[in-house]
Amino acid sequence: MSNLINNIDLDKIQKTIESGQKDSQFLKKPIKLEGEWNFDTQKGYQFKTELAYEKGKEVIEIDSPSFLGGGGNRLGPMGYCVAGIASCFITTFVSILSSHGIKLNKLRYMQNVTLILPKHLIFQMNLLPKG
Repeated sequence: MSNLINNIDLDKIQKTIESGQKDSQFLKKPIKLEGEWNFDTQKGYQFKTELAYEKGKEVIEIDSPSFLGGGGNRLGPMGYCVAGIASCFITTFVSILSSHGIKLNKLRYMQNVTLILPKHLIFQMNLLPKG
């Protein structure tokens, strides 16, 4: 029976630690990403990629928001970045609490992110009038 606290399998983490101490190469976990830009506006996305994980694959279609030239039809690249960073943070946080035997009843996370477009980049792209 596994040592599961807060949906974190501590036995698996311990096994990872022990394997990494024996061979640091075990701690290298490559992620391969290949994608394709879509030129057909009828499809509703700009970029499509397939990511593999331990038990399968996931196809992700990404579309920039309209203010950045996309159609806003899918989650944009910044949304995926923010979700990934938040997931890493929360997973680490819950893992540490779990390793100390702290059981949670509920955990909610809220983050507000403001994208600030760099003026110099927009001006260099000649997308906005200078001024």
